[in-house]
Amino acid sequence: MELNGKRIILGSASPRRKELLGGLGIDFETDTGNTFQEDFHDISMLHEIPSIMSVGKSHGFHRPLADDEILITSDTIVICGNEVLGKPSDKADAVRMLGLLSGRQHEVVTAVTIRSSVSEETFSDTALVRFRDLTNEEIDYYIDKYRPFDKAGAYGVQEWIGYIGIESIQGSFYTIMGFPVHKVYLHLKKFLAV
Repeated sequence: MELNGKRIILGSASPRRKELLGGLGIDFETDTGNTFQEDFHDISMLHEIPSIMSVGKSHGFHRPLADDEILITSDTIVICGNEVLGKPSDKADAVRMLGLLSGRQHEVVTAVTIRSSVSEETFSDTALVRFRDLTNEEIDYYIDKYRPFDKAGAYGVQEWIGYIGIESIQGSFYTIMGFPVHKVYLHLKKFLAV
């Protein structure tokens, strides 16, 4: 992808987002300086939460963007029934979340905001994931070994729990990982063409 003199900034500390953006074969830097405070408890439209958080992260970036910079921010949530599962606060919370997901289908919604000094666009993607029934031993093993406290819904689809527990996926695997690269690529091309 031709950058046309633009500098891409990923405003995320997520190693998964770094890996996936890097997979597009473009040069970028990471800058996580941000003043935005995430809080979605007063938002009633559950599917809008990632977009609102992603835009908040973009506008909470710690400095104005230069004319040649493009900032990418993102947010992911898991929705199970009518409950939003963000990142677990501790082991007990992670056990609770994985217990909720066990034997059920849930939604993973990831939103991305791409912003330059003159334009901005936010888009989202949803995938459906079904877990088989997980045993308490499997849940404990996964949490103790993989410590998924930085992951929405307390799991990483690309980790052991995904290997042994996921029965089906409808939608993009990468949306579940937290970065729908197929959409990022198309939207970023538009920004770079300007």
